[in-house]
Amino acid sequence: MPSEDFFNERGNNMKITNENRREFMQKLAIVSLVASSGMVSFKAGAQSMEGTRLKIYNGRIITPYRVLNQGTIVVDGAKIVNVTDANIEVPGAIEIDAKGLNVSPGFIDLHCHGGGGHSFLDGTVNAYLKAAEIHAKHGTTSIYPTALSGEKEELFKNVEIYSQADQQNKRGAQFLGMFLEGPYYSMEQKGAQDPRYIRDPDPEEYKEILARAPIIKRWDSAPEREGSLEFARYLRSKGVMASMGHTNAVYEDVLVAFENGYSLATHLYSGMAGVTRRDSFRFSGGVQSAFLIDEMNVEVIADGKHLPASLLKLIYQRKGADKIALVTDAMRGAGMPDGDSILGSLENGIKVIIEDGVAKLPDRSSFAGSVATTDRLVRTMITLADVPLKDAVRMASITPANIMGVADQKGSLVPGKDADILIFDDDIQIKKTIINGNVVYSRD
Repeated sequence: MPSEDFFNERGNNMKITNENRREFMQKLAIVSLVASSGMVSFKAGAQSMEGTRLKIYNGRIITPYRVLNQGTIVVDGAKIVNVTDANIEVPGAIEIDAKGLNVSPGFIDLHCHGGGGHSFLDGTVNAYLKAAEIHAKHGTTSIYPTALSGEKEELFKNVEIYSQADQQNKRGAQFLGMFLEGPYYSMEQKGAQDPRYIRDPDPEEYKEILARAPIIKRWDSAPEREGSLEFARYLRSKGVMASMGHTNAVYEDVLVAFENGYSLATHLYSGMAGVTRRDSFRFSGGVQSAFLIDEMNVEVIADGKHLPASLLKLIYQRKGADKIALVTDAMRGAGMPDGDSILGSLENGIKVIIEDGVAKLPDRSSFAGSVATTDRLVRTMITLADVPLKDAVRMASITPANIMGVADQKGSLVPGKDADILIFDDDIQIKKTIINGNVVYSRD
């Protein structure tokens, strides 16, 4: 273990005073975590936490444009500063030997309700932190905590807790904003959503919510509901993503909705009508609409349960890696054993059962969310849908970053972007998770 002098500036002997002791201990904890993996060596002269340099070398680096065998990534503080196919010298850096494993951008989950036995609706900071930590261990470096249909006051309380947790979140996936899943949905496609709260968009209500909760970055609605187009236009005016979900809309509805701002289809096939009949005539539903509208992005729960291999292949062939965001839609059961669980908050949630690798309603009439993690999504697309590793990673990183407008900071291993980096083997078993230049998880 390096001594305090490890962090001294070259040629100086910094005294550890009360003022800097806490900072020193934080740096020491990070170095200890990296060292525990056996993938690291140290060079004299490493700087303070803000200026710490990492050199990740001997890895198979997956960039948006190519794969660099035996490549090197240099991180300075929270940013990537160099990506190269050479093993360059980086004086003063903490060196991480990737040992020939895959090195990719961190995974971005646009749709997640919790994990590790915790829900983002539990009403505690600890629930946020622990859910974020379990997902970081499985490769998620950025996450959009997702709220279900429920009481408005419960939502406002949750927004306050989100803000508190965001300040304390040092070991888990970074929070990029909140996604509201509901309540403006189709009753016929509500799935596990509580029917007590399903209703048309209410301008007074959603304007109040957005005014009090600027952390909301995305909101779902069924576009066939009265007032849904006005709702989407208002979201766009506030810089909030409008997405289409839990909907019974037909193509004619969806096309108009797309023109008014609904650019993303939530968990394609789930909570969404396919071909339907009205007065004996067939109509294309939301699923077919997402295929027909080339510019529409889609979420896919690629846990191997919600959609079979044939549909995963169809979506990939039709939409391509640049229009597909892999999402977990994970509830608190992610990372937990089979058995009873709760979807939503502990106080107002609904009972579900975890079995067969998925969450189900108690009568087993419908899935009630997944228990997946992002590493599982990437693995499933490769093994079930025959998708190349590079494209599977793309659907979990740069594509969701583009969809949410954060690609200038996240989603790819490019100089100038945030140092959100994963090291994993060919089975997509995560060996190391780095978020904003900090190693938050490491496994032999």
